[in-house]
Amino acid sequence: MWHKPQLMTAVSDLLFVAAAAALLVAAAVWGTRLPLFPLREVVVTHELQEVKRSEVERSLSGLLRGNFFSVNLEALRLSLERLPWVRRAEVRRQWPARIEVSIEEHQPAARWGDGSAQLVNSFGEVFPASLSRDVHLPLLTGPAGSSAEMLRRYVEFSQTLAPLGRPLEHLVLSPRLAWQLKLEDGMLIELGREQPKAPVGVRLARFVEYYPTLSDPRRARPAAVDMRYPNGFALRLAAGAGHEARGKQ
Repeated sequence: MWHKPQLMTAVSDLLFVAAAAALLVAAAVWGTRLPLFPLREVVVTHELQEVKRSEVERSLSGLLRGNFFSVNLEALRLSLERLPWVRRAEVRRQWPARIEVSIEEHQPAARWGDGSAQLVNSFGEVFPASLSRDVHLPLLTGPAGSSAEMLRRYVEFSQTLAPLGRPLEHLVLSPRLAWQLKLEDGMLIELGREQPKAPVGVRLARFVEYYPTLSDPRRARPAAVDMRYPNGFALRLAAGAGHEARGKQ
């Protein structure tokens, strides 16, 4: 080796680079531990609707340790995302002494289950929260994991029912995957399970077609309409109004 000056030169260059890198790392660690680069403020970059400032402050308190470089941004993000109305949070450093927080709030689209403590957001995700303001939302009730499909179906069914002027109030999916709709005026519509030859969307369109005859004021108003029949429907009248009636196409 001592007789190979080129090899010796390469080794010395390598040692020099390694030493320089070690010095840089040591300087960086030393610098972050000094009372330099203090963290002076945390700023939420946009106005929030449901998440309160006090909740953000409590969530971050105790985690703002260290300085601008050493504060743990991942810990801050995870803490914020535990808040009920926070769907996603981003935390970033803004030179020279600021932390910026961006929060995506859940946008409620429906109530879930019994409607007391869980909501469904616009992505069909269930999250635990209660409304702080008076907002009327439909109720979705179904098996765990079905919220996204139910929200999609709610939009689809609502569009079909729109010509009637009777909004869909409560959508139910049974454990056997049978659909039931409750309109704002209390009328129940039984659509049953999805079938290739008789899709639930077609059955609901048939209900809309026959609705003018069902709502005739000269007749007793049905409490429920069973659309599970392939070529007709059955009516259940309100208590005291008579017996069940059936209709055919």
